[in-house]
Amino acid sequence: MKKLFALGMASVMALSLAACGGSASSAASGAADASSAATAEATGKKWVVATDTVFKPFEYTDASGNFVGIDVDILAAIAEDQGFEYELKSLGWDAAIAACQSGQADAMIAGASITDERKASGWMFSDGYYDSNQTLTVPEDSDIAGFADLSGKNVAVKTGTQGASYAESLKDEYGFTITYFEDSPTMYQAVLGGQCVGCFEDTPIMKASIKDGALALKVLEDTASDPAPYGFAIFSEDSQELLDMFNKGLADIKANGKYDEILAKYLG
Repeated sequence: MKKLFALGMASVMALSLAACGGSASSAASGAADASSAATAEATGKKWVVATDTVFKPFEYTDASGNFVGIDVDILAAIAEDQGFEYELKSLGWDAAIAACQSGQADAMIAGASITDERKASGWMFSDGYYDSNQTLTVPEDSDIAGFADLSGKNVAVKTGTQGASYAESLKDEYGFTITYFEDSPTMYQAVLGGQCVGCFEDTPIMKASIKDGALALKVLEDTASDPAPYGFAIFSEDSQELLDMFNKGLADIKANGKYDEILAKYLG
């Protein structure tokens, strides 16, 4: 009954707009908006989406204290397109995963690379929304030019990331050790402070951090891994509806140009 009443109100709104001299298209638009609102009210569902805290340009806090970034804007655009409500919780990488696994969050968006290993451990991914790779970053004045120069040295990675997996796949071959950090800024400071000779990080995040933070670091382009797509992730079939809406909305914003606008806003 509640849904029928809401839909009836949408029809009244459309007729009212037409009576006031609005165009047919304006009336249809108003009815569609009211219908979307009625659907959201009828379901009463607000999804909880966990994310990282410091992963520029995908999620970070701007100078005004607003939470922004590619992931933030993509999620907002998809939610608008699909008509669902959500609460974005900035928790940090490890805490975001734990929140999803424990049922405290319904999904996660945090520049998470889609991998077979993660799928095998219970991650369920959307279609990919951005292709990224990992590279080795060292101080500007470093004489390290590639993996061969890492023998006997220590490098930094962020726990549970593709950068960490990439470093782990190389350490035995090139004879280096690894120190793990909980967040990117701390990892960068370990390199700048000399505790580690370099770090492995997602390339677009590293380049944005160097540029915006004026960090005395350089990305070694010849050390890049094969690209892998980022995906929106759920950890329970209870969130399958949200995953399906994400995929539908992603296709829509790619088709209407909104997706390209978001990337251009942050990546130029």
